[in-house]
Amino acid sequence: MATKHENSSVLELERSKSKPPALYKVILLNDDFTTMEFVIEVLNTFFAKTLEQATQIMLKIHNEGSAVCGVYTKDIAETKVAQVLEFSTQHGHPLRCHMEEN
Repeated sequence: MATKHENSSVLELERSKSKPPALYKVILLNDDFTTMEFVIEVLNTFFAKTLEQATQIMLKIHNEGSAVCGVYTKDIAETKVAQVLEFSTQHGHPLRCHMEEN
């Protein structure tokens, strides 16, 4: 009997220690210079959005000023933001991208 109780306590302790990682939203911001086509390309390339999904998100960015492109763990969100900013700079666009905790 004591063995079952000990195993139960160990399992409860292990479960309480592990919690899911914090998630972060990656957000694209509207500007007056980046073309709609380029935003769609970014959404397709870095966020694996279909043409229809990318178009909907791009229109939300255009009309509302910003939109969430995806929700990721911190490391992945940081990487996505860096990739988008680098790609935008390389192509001469001032597209802004940031992350915030979900």
